[in-house]
Amino acid sequence: MASSSSTLFIHKSFKYDVFLSFRGVDTRKTFVDHLYFALQQKNICIFKDNDEIKIGKKIKDELSKSIEDSKFHIIVFSRNYASSSWCLDELAKIMECHRTKHGHVVCPIFYDVEPSQVRNLCGAVGEAFLKHKEEVSAEKWKGALKEIADIKGLELKNTCDG
Repeated sequence: MASSSSTLFIHKSFKYDVFLSFRGVDTRKTFVDHLYFALQQKNICIFKDNDEIKIGKKIKDELSKSIEDSKFHIIVFSRNYASSSWCLDELAKIMECHRTKHGHVVCPIFYDVEPSQVRNLCGAVGEAFLKHKEEVSAEKWKGALKEIADIKGLELKNTCDG
């Protein structure tokens, strides 16, 4: 007697379409604002830290929950992204979701840095990461940086004409 099996796919509903991860001092008032407004024009629901975290909430908990509740993750790697432990924690959580949860998609944007700088921690990215070399999470962050640099993304050069 032949048996038939069927696979049940459970489609998770996400609260956000896109989670934006970026180093605020580098790109918040320039590239990220333009990207944010372009996505909004297309009626895409976006998590951006200064717009979505409510007063009185724990920032780290809200970021982690919002990463899990987002289908797409856009990571804007700038020259100083790796200087921020907040950014590196977001990246590690994003990569964990990408590896372990169904339906999470990542899109790296290399803004004025090369993917090889992210992968090998050299150049501006390596200099930015140096302050973390003794931290407990440094190896986890290095792994996430190498993993994301192996994913095809967009390479944007910061030029004088925008």
